[in-house]
Amino acid sequence: MRERNMVKIKIPYKWKPRKYQMNLWHYLENGGKRAVAVWHRRAGKDSLSLNWTAVAAMQRVGVYWHMLPLQTQARKVVWDAIDKQGRRVIDQVFPAALRKSVNSQEMKIELLNGSIWQCVGSDNYNSLVGANPVGVVFSEYSIADPAAWDFIRPILAENDGWALFIYTPRGRNHGLKLFETATNAPDWFVEKLGVSETRAIPLSAVESERRAGMDDSIIQQEFFCSFDAALKGSYYGALLNELENNARIGSVPHDPALPVTTAWDLGVGDSTAIWFYQISGAEVLIVDYYEASGVGLDHYVKVLREKPYIYTNDNIFPHDICVHELSSGKSRLDLLAGLGVRGQVLPRSSVESGIAAVRLLLPRCRFDKEKCAKGLEALRQYQRAWDDTRKDFQPKPLHDWTSHAADAFRYLALGIKENRKMQDRAYAGAVRDYKDYDPLA
Repeated sequence: MRERNMVKIKIPYKWKPRKYQMNLWHYLENGGKRAVAVWHRRAGKDSLSLNWTAVAAMQRVGVYWHMLPLQTQARKVVWDAIDKQGRRVIDQVFPAALRKSVNSQEMKIELLNGSIWQCVGSDNYNSLVGANPVGVVFSEYSIADPAAWDFIRPILAENDGWALFIYTPRGRNHGLKLFETATNAPDWFVEKLGVSETRAIPLSAVESERRAGMDDSIIQQEFFCSFDAALKGSYYGALLNELENNARIGSVPHDPALPVTTAWDLGVGDSTAIWFYQISGAEVLIVDYYEASGVGLDHYVKVLREKPYIYTNDNIFPHDICVHELSSGKSRLDLLAGLGVRGQVLPRSSVESGIAAVRLLLPRCRFDKEKCAKGLEALRQYQRAWDDTRKDFQPKPLHDWTSHAADAFRYLALGIKENRKMQDRAYAGAVRDYKDYDPLA
């Protein structure tokens, strides 16, 4: 209980867990620190998590985050959300009598006891450097950047904080990996609930959706929490599954006899992604992947030098690397050349042509499963943007954490295609010269 002006407030405020939510609620109440709840759509995942955070914030003064995949999603799904009773969700969870201040721009609430709660996005987790959260909800974790957990994990371990992961499946991705890890960890809570278990949505309603044309893979994913349902809208998911089935994703050690070429996507204010590959006959060996953010070009050059590779001078760069920076008057191409990294600059081309080039290239590729794990995860999840109004996919990619790896691989495919064109032109020229050659002249 908290009192202010003789008004008693009970937390959770005007809310109580549903019957099927009690296992998770009791785990958290009893001091549990790590929980994975793979629950079906509309099972009340965010509602329970928010109300538990309110309880935790009153018990321990600290910083608490509710993290969505995108900052914009956090505003839509939580900060501006209205519940079934017509209340703003944040007003139900954090009643005005307990608040000291509200910052709508930063989606932050400071409570009277000193705790701070904030909506954040995993798309810019690096901007949160220096914060010290003691409780974090990873909402829609299966479509979030998994690097956010790697960033936050040591903070929570150091300050004895808790983490709650809530999501529905999105194929056999990092969400499945976390679910399997939690299942085998004795100190973790893990639970998967479909509509058959919760009865929160009648099976008759699911059948109505099916008759209305909802794809069965979406039904299995959204209502029955299937990790095996195909990821709709994925550009490369089926091709990568085929590579995996044909044992083309596994151990692919680099061949010391072959040079390594890199393909870059250089971020401005966000991540830079680099693929490392070798050409071996008709095959393209994808031997490594690296991604980072918030560091200068010298950092990436240092990473390249620390790896045991001999590089070509045909590294692949996007067209915008030639843009000159106002501060130095030099382009990033100039800066990299000054650091000893040179290559070819691709001409500007459409995203669609690049995606087509990737689809043609992938059957020729072999990927090292361990060194390329993050890049492969991004390629699997790279998908078309969803149009909420039309209830259909848009003819353009969703820009999220997967974009950096996908863009770099798009440049890789276009670079190989461009090199092939140059080789073909050179060969045609050599043939032409040979035919024109007159030994008696």
